[in-house]
Amino acid sequence: MAKEAKKQDPQQQLEALFNKLVKQHSEFTQPLVELPEHEFAKAGLIQGLVEGNLTPPVMLIALAEGHWEYAADTAKFDDLAYQLLSDIEGDWPVFAVVDDGMNHQRILALFGADGSDGTHGADTLPSLEELRSFDRMERDPTFRWSMRVYTRLMQRFDAFHESVYRVRRDKVTNKNSIIYEVAKLLFLESFRVHHSKELTFVDHEGNTCVFNEVFNYEYVRRNGEKAVSQIKAAFKALKSHPDYIVIADDGTPNGIFDEDEYLKLSVPENYVDLLEAIQNLGPVISNDGKIVKNSGSLADVSGDLLGRVFDVFLRAKFESKGGLGVYLTPNPVKQAMLEMAIYDIADDDKVMAKLTNGDFKFCDPTCGSFGFGSVALSQIDRLVDSKLGGLSDNEKEKLKQDLRDNSFTGADNSTDMIMLARVNMALQNAPKAKIIHAYNSLSTPALKPNSFDLICTNPPFGTPKFAKDKNSQESKLKYEEEMEQILGGFRPSVKVMDSYNVWYDHVKMKWQDTGDLELDNNGEPKWAGYRTDLRKTGGTDKKPFYSLQPTTGGLALGSKPDSKGNWQPVSATIDPAVLFIDRCLQLLKPGGRLMIVLPDGILCNSGDRYVREYIMGKKDEKTGEFVGGKAIVKAVISLPSDCFKLSGTGAKTSILYLQKRHANPNQPEQFLPEPQTDVFMAVAETLGYVVKNNIEDYNAGVTNDLDKIVSAYKRGE
Repeated sequence: MAKEAKKQDPQQQLEALFNKLVKQHSEFTQPLVELPEHEFAKAGLIQGLVEGNLTPPVMLIALAEGHWEYAADTAKFDDLAYQLLSDIEGDWPVFAVVDDGMNHQRILALFGADGSDGTHGADTLPSLEELRSFDRMERDPTFRWSMRVYTRLMQRFDAFHESVYRVRRDKVTNKNSIIYEVAKLLFLESFRVHHSKELTFVDHEGNTCVFNEVFNYEYVRRNGEKAVSQIKAAFKALKSHPDYIVIADDGTPNGIFDEDEYLKLSVPENYVDLLEAIQNLGPVISNDGKIVKNSGSLADVSGDLLGRVFDVFLRAKFESKGGLGVYLTPNPVKQAMLEMAIYDIADDDKVMAKLTNGDFKFCDPTCGSFGFGSVALSQIDRLVDSKLGGLSDNEKEKLKQDLRDNSFTGADNSTDMIMLARVNMALQNAPKAKIIHAYNSLSTPALKPNSFDLICTNPPFGTPKFAKDKNSQESKLKYEEEMEQILGGFRPSVKVMDSYNVWYDHVKMKWQDTGDLELDNNGEPKWAGYRTDLRKTGGTDKKPFYSLQPTTGGLALGSKPDSKGNWQPVSATIDPAVLFIDRCLQLLKPGGRLMIVLPDGILCNSGDRYVREYIMGKKDEKTGEFVGGKAIVKAVISLPSDCFKLSGTGAKTSILYLQKRHANPNQPEQFLPEPQTDVFMAVAETLGYVVKNNIEDYNAGVTNDLDKIVSAYKRGE
């Protein structure tokens, strides 16, 4: 009967749970500020005193049973928090403690107030003294308005997607097609808010139209199909605008859209719904309630919030099984990887000096929608704001724009993903981010060795499986032929590869042993393969003996050592993830950092020991030091087996964090013999959700272990 009585009075349960939370934080001695009543939550703000000064507020939230997803999923938490805080006139909280009375409690750092990228989990609540040191969220004078827009856009995008998919299907075939159409219209909206209001285009009937007048939800509402036809003409005219063309390092131009890409949506009501959602934002209001602009646009919204809207929309709606066969990295994984890397960069004077000069370079060579790049952009923005105190506000803003224009590179073999990535960055005022289409990032000349300070990536792994039928076997043969070209260098495919390895002579400054490799106009290999760090050190012409001689710009994992140490070519069935380790290390500048998601086999299997020794060197049994490797292993974090379950794989994976060894200043192609330090090791059992019915369920009451793992890494544990 007692249990039944409790179920009948959930408000009393919430009240009791909330009072218990308040008692647990008795050091916050200032009067409690209760927040507005809510259907399934009770909340309030607490503050303490340090030497007579108020700390920033902390929000306590008691959740009703069955609503834990609002603590586990930070996007949903932000939505709830804004509802609770919308009428607060004073300072907003910088931390929250959430409890549902079911032995679940989570601490959250809110809205990027700690210098990170938005709301994220924390393992402990800072002491009163530590709270006093946090920057106030109010450094963004219209942050609350941006948060309101963020919440509204999330709801409207979701409603639009469901409406088109289930009610007005229009001329789209699946959920992904709707996402692509949304991206095209977001591109046009970004164009509208960042270009002249007098910009014109010619419609299909030969009429000159003002883009700003036509691309407007009220105009579409009045003119229906005529307006849709004109917007399609505008897209055709503007999709290749010079402001959105980027030049890759090999000189090739890259637009956001293919030449034959067009707007497929044709129902006027769909245009009205989406354009009203992104254009009718109301007046821009400051945090103290004053109107600072009569009509806001996406250009007025905090850039990192727009990036989060885009990322959450993709995570919720993107179908990754079948079709393109691509998948998106879970947000907790991206946040943890970038947070650890940026933490180390902030403590690296040389890299911070390059950042201050605008010479910092980030890359994701298998970028998908550039989710890693979006998170990196937000965190680097905050790094500039918090660590470069010697710069004026104007200098910081100029530096942040310079970094947007010149510091971010991505590549992917899917034109659809490139389009999503470019639109994602354009929304954050980075339309010139160098995100390019690459047939294969393992061999594209558009990515140059020794170019990047930070690479974060989740590359494809696993050898494709082929059926026994004729067509599948032909596909298998084609795949293996292409892999042989990548491994051994581009050459006429009809020729059998001789037993030689091309290599670059840094003394003579020319390539050696090029054999029948295809050469460019400068007499250099178009692609030299994955054996350029191997040298013939013995044997005969028919049976040469090759040894590994690591260089800062070379590759070697197209071969592996036999029992005698002779490096022999590997077959085309090698896991591409092995090659991506080699490639990423090649692309990094000496001293650069790599965060990469890998299958556990590479880190554990005895057959892949040579890969681990290639990375960190072989251990000298006398000195205990690792000798000959290309990198220092900083951390290994095991991820849950269901981390990528939505993508159709249950493969066990881990985050590997490497730092490429520095170069010898007297011989820049050679590495300095730097010592391998202690490796940070951790296991994440859960990421704050479980996968049920092909969705990420944040209401299962599981913790995001990466919160505590990142905090432990920062403490040097």
